[in-house]
Amino acid sequence: MGRIPQISYASTAPDLSDNSRYDFFSRVVPSDTYQAQAMVDIVRALKWNYVSTLASEGSYGESGVEAFIQKSREDGGVCIAQSVKIPREPKPGEFDKIIRRLLETSNARGIVIFANEDDIRRVLQAARKANQTGHFFWMGSDSWGSKIAPVLHLEEVAEGAVTVLPKRMSVRGEEAEAVCEHDSAGELVEREAPPSEPAFPPPPLGPSLLSSASSVFSTCPLTSSGIPAPPTLPASDRERIGQDSAYEQEGKVQFVIDAVYAMGHALHAMHRDLCPGRVGLCPRMDPVDGTQLLKYIRSVNFSGIAGNPVTFNENGDAPGRYDIYQYQLRNGSAEYKVIGSWTDHLHLRMERMLWPGSGQQLPRSICSLPCQPGERKKTVKGMPCCWHCEPCTGYQYQVDRYTCKTCPYDMRPTENRTGCRPIPIIKLEWASPWAVLPLFLAIVGIAATLFVVVTFMRYNDTPIVKASGRELSYVLLAGIFLCYATTFLMIAEPDLGTCSLRRIFLGLGMSISYAALLTKTNRIYRIFEQGKRSVSAPRFISPASQLAITFSLISLQLLGICVWFVVDPSHSVVDFQDQRTLDPRFARGVLKCDISDLSLICLLGYSMLLMVTCTVYAIKTRGVPETFNEAKPIGFTMYTTCIVWLAFIPIFFGTSQSADKLYIQTTTLTVSVSLSASVSLGMLYMPKVYIILFHPEQNVPKRKRSLKAVVTAATMSNKFTQKGSFRPNGEAKSELCENLEAPGECLAPPYSLWTCPGPAPFLGRPPPKPGHVGGPGEPQAAG
Repeated sequence: MGRIPQISYASTAPDLSDNSRYDFFSRVVPSDTYQAQAMVDIVRALKWNYVSTLASEGSYGESGVEAFIQKSREDGGVCIAQSVKIPREPKPGEFDKIIRRLLETSNARGIVIFANEDDIRRVLQAARKANQTGHFFWMGSDSWGSKIAPVLHLEEVAEGAVTVLPKRMSVRGEEAEAVCEHDSAGELVEREAPPSEPAFPPPPLGPSLLSSASSVFSTCPLTSSGIPAPPTLPASDRERIGQDSAYEQEGKVQFVIDAVYAMGHALHAMHRDLCPGRVGLCPRMDPVDGTQLLKYIRSVNFSGIAGNPVTFNENGDAPGRYDIYQYQLRNGSAEYKVIGSWTDHLHLRMERMLWPGSGQQLPRSICSLPCQPGERKKTVKGMPCCWHCEPCTGYQYQVDRYTCKTCPYDMRPTENRTGCRPIPIIKLEWASPWAVLPLFLAIVGIAATLFVVVTFMRYNDTPIVKASGRELSYVLLAGIFLCYATTFLMIAEPDLGTCSLRRIFLGLGMSISYAALLTKTNRIYRIFEQGKRSVSAPRFISPASQLAITFSLISLQLLGICVWFVVDPSHSVVDFQDQRTLDPRFARGVLKCDISDLSLICLLGYSMLLMVTCTVYAIKTRGVPETFNEAKPIGFTMYTTCIVWLAFIPIFFGTSQSADKLYIQTTTLTVSVSLSASVSLGMLYMPKVYIILFHPEQNVPKRKRSLKAVVTAATMSNKFTQKGSFRPNGEAKSELCENLEAPGECLAPPYSLWTCPGPAPFLGRPPPKPGHVGGPGEPQAAG
């Protein structure tokens, strides 16, 4: 530019801010870079994140769009769907093609336009032709501003358009008043305002400095070619342009005045510094040094015609100050309404905005809909404003917009998966259907056991009670009672005390029962085996010995329990894995005692060993007639018990993965224990109680015989008859005296062992029948 400083009143292209190319260029209008920033701020304020751009080919349009894209990248949060350029010489159908292309990204409803008036109008026409009225929301640059021409007869398509325009004001009529008159040739000419009403304040260097500006500020109408318009004057042949006329002032008049004043202030400051006290130019300013003048231009700071400060930055740009308009239709009339401003920061009044079809509700121009609560964003590569929504699954919850995280083990996600909440804790309740059957069996069993105990105590000295072995019978009944009572411990709420009692009594009741039965069957087996070989009684068959053996077996169970308490103290736990279902809504924490399946096997294992051993002895004594002892009832008891526990094992361990594991396993275990106790109680004691209460005639004493006689009679009875009865009233049946410590009478009921309350019986041969004379060496029967 020949190193001559220039001040522009209309050029806004961002390229002009390049000091390396336009170092002597300044302007009183803001660069489109500020306009682009303002438009980015508006887009963000409208919560749009996905827009397309449309630019007229050329410096203004392309530079403006480039600045907008650059600012959107710097600020983030706004993505460009498409960037379309309007050719300088568009072909027929070009604008229809542009609309079709914009519709390819239909979610990008916001269109940012840097285009000339004609291109804007033709784009709106193409949108109306494509029946897209109301689909696109336009955002125009200052080339659109508040102009009527681009939207004339296209009001419905342009409705809601947001535009920006550098802040300006019309020069007041009384300050710019001029009179246009016809000269002698009939052409319209401007006459200066009267001296008493100057158009502008006096310039700093006198009237001569601004004498050339009169043509610039001419208010006489001109044609498009610059030739004054033909006269259309009233009858007075005078046309007055003033405050009350219908004349609308061109929008850049303010900037023209500011540009002239900026140059005037710069020259004034330069003259004051270089030619102090001189009027007119001094040698230092003749000629004017462009570089020096540029420094003075960039340093000016004064209040412009609109009251705004006029300054320049290091690039020669004026500050960015914009008014924001929206094109609105109200009651059939259209107007541009100011809805905000931008001066370094956006000030937008949302309540003033109106949108087609939705009133004040903001329209959407987004790539992807917001994810619902509990969904994370998976961003599309290269397009941060576009994403796919992926739900948090399983036990995950949404940490932030992009992350799902698994809840802690004792928690589950909330309904909307935005956080975690505690997993409900459950236990087997007393009123649960799973507890009804075990409790019923336990209550009935305890009542029956107490009834048997009371009956035995009431008839404690009768032959049947004595023959059953009173000591071991009471031990066995105690074990049966504990088996039933265990049900209540298994259903009670787990705590330290309950869990400790479960450890002790769950296996103890069964150990007591099977230890007593094992001692009985072992005694019967040893007696009959010994009787086959010798007339002497086997060792350790007295009641005291039987009790000692029984409690020795029970003590092993107690010893194991004590070791368990030392190694692993008892406590309750909440198990969140048993019922950790796939759907977290049904997840539950199970309050239970710390008894694992392996610990349970060890706890019941000793009882099972006693049961199996007892069953083996029951099989070995199966040849003993049932009418002589308890061997066969005990055998039937053990066979049935084995069947019960064989059914228990697959049910208990086969449901380890079930959601109802707690209920099924507890019910199965308690029912199995109660059934085992019921089998023992029913087969071993109910027949005795029946005889005692309803057939007392059978509860009478019989005479005693020696052990050898008893064993011989039992053996012969088993060989010759299934019933084993040679003599009436059971006298031919073997009579095994269980009490070998004291003499007395012995009882031979049809099913039981004999018990001799008196002194030890004679262990030789049986006494002869009355009148029988014994052989040599055979003792005679006593009278």
